[in-house]
Amino acid sequence: MKTRLLVQISYSLLMARWKQTLVAAIGVTFSITMFITLLSFMSGLNDLLDGLVINRTPHIRLYNEIQPTKKQAVELSSEYKNNHNFIHSIKPKNELQQIRNSGAIIQSLKKDNRVLGVAPKINLQVFYNVGTTDINGIINGIEVEEENRLFFFKDYVTQGNYIDLKNISNSIILGKGIADRMLVNIGDVVQITTSKGERVPMKVVGFFQSGLQEIDKIQSYTNITTAQKLLGESNAYVTDLQIKLKDLKQAPFLAKEFASMYDVEAIDIQTANAQFETGSSVRSLISYAVGITLLIVSGFGIYNILNMMIYEKMDSIAILKATGFSGRDVKKIFIGIALSIGVFGGLLGLFFGFGLSFIIDNIPFNTAALPTIKTYPINYNPKFYIIGTIFSILTTYFAGYFPSKKASKVDPVVIIRGK
Repeated sequence: MKTRLLVQISYSLLMARWKQTLVAAIGVTFSITMFITLLSFMSGLNDLLDGLVINRTPHIRLYNEIQPTKKQAVELSSEYKNNHNFIHSIKPKNELQQIRNSGAIIQSLKKDNRVLGVAPKINLQVFYNVGTTDINGIINGIEVEEENRLFFFKDYVTQGNYIDLKNISNSIILGKGIADRMLVNIGDVVQITTSKGERVPMKVVGFFQSGLQEIDKIQSYTNITTAQKLLGESNAYVTDLQIKLKDLKQAPFLAKEFASMYDVEAIDIQTANAQFETGSSVRSLISYAVGITLLIVSGFGIYNILNMMIYEKMDSIAILKATGFSGRDVKKIFIGIALSIGVFGGLLGLFFGFGLSFIIDNIPFNTAALPTIKTYPINYNPKFYIIGTIFSILTTYFAGYFPSKKASKVDPVVIIRGK
């Protein structure tokens, strides 16, 4: 019964200054709306930017890097063992970029429960022949279906069918940049010259666009079998093993393990793309900081309104305490007023935040660099709504706590005597 009475008193005080109450609620609503919209948009943007590179990057890349011999012949001689040997112009070892025993390594990795999949690849340096002009380029020989399963290859093929790369011999999917420079269309035949000087005709079956213009100007794709034929190598020839893990966080540790186990070089995704991860973290941090600042500002608005209400309702508070209400009851009344504003404004903010995010999600976003992106990116992660709700309640609670504490200490005798 007493709780019901406190609720009725809180409601009466709210309605007595309904304009100020409405302003405070609008402040909370606006803060939550912008908090949700900002985080949804920035998170969607992070997903988009990270996807351009990180989704196309293996969690671990195994390769064979050609390096000079670490110990030179003079260092192995006992005669010069204790001397300082100065060696210049060291040449790299006479080795191929091929990963030795790649088939056995692939089978071993596929049996590892921590590995989601392995996609072999061949990097092939070529020249695209355009009349009398030769343009530097790179062709990646891939296992088409595995590349698509692990790295969403078809999402970046803007024209043509990616599976044609597997079904049509001597076929190629050109980067959009190099295709525009060569003025070719799907179905045309282009001439390429390999590093060994062999000139080979290849049929264009599609165009690839990663969103990174400098890459699209030089990079193209073909079937791994075709790449092996271009190099005159056997079907065991592989220069890279691209590994996707079930848990991305294990990449740095497993990269070292695999490098030691298979005697190859290894680089993990965190090391290869540290700048992208840092950029995403900074953008998210800024979004949270701005959103929380908006909520704190709205909390100060509620604090000021309740302070003014206490000064204006000193006589009412004195009467309440004179008729038997304790300081704790008075505190509950004003905290209840603050929480009512926070909950009402917060719920409206969640609704308007979702609505504004939905509107942004349907605004056309057309750019030649990202043809697969049709609208602005939005992430509807429920976490943002939960965080917004918690912060709206916390800020309004503390905004009401300090004025209510002041009201609970009002001496009714002093107030009534002053009246």
